[in-house]
Amino acid sequence: MTKITTPPHPKHAKVWNHVIDGDFIDNYSVASSLSPKDAVKIGLTMPKWITALMTLRNAIVGPLGLKTDELGEGQDRLFPITYEDADQLILGADDSHLNFRISIVRSDGRIHMATWVHRNNTLGRIYLAVIMPFHKLIVRNCVNRIASHKGTAPIASQAVAK
Repeated sequence: MTKITTPPHPKHAKVWNHVIDGDFIDNYSVASSLSPKDAVKIGLTMPKWITALMTLRNAIVGPLGLKTDELGEGQDRLFPITYEDADQLILGADDSHLNFRISIVRSDGRIHMATWVHRNNTLGRIYLAVIMPFHKLIVRNCVNRIASHKGTAPIASQAVAK
């Protein structure tokens, strides 16, 4: 099994343009030759237990007016693409309680996946504190799937031949 490490996110990552003092940012990294776009497709293809957690999250936060849509590229989606080049991909959005981005960077034979969060108010601080244990489990699971992908299984957006 490939070892997941937690070094600082690469200094050249575009997500650093968002970060100010007091913001949350983490980083998980694994050896991989995948492109950032393929890494996202693999990493964000969620197993059933994560889908169930997201459904529960949506049921709880929907009445509070927070975004609840699925992964996509439109601005009304939970994880729209906000930046993309050959070696970086950033997904995320701004909401009333917090602003967040998921930054995927390919650098030196590794894929780095960072989450940046800027809390806008008390609800954002409470929300981040409540979801943090789940966040760590989900991100490590995503990065494990990226690490174990050997190019033989279909990527989420690719059609499966029948």
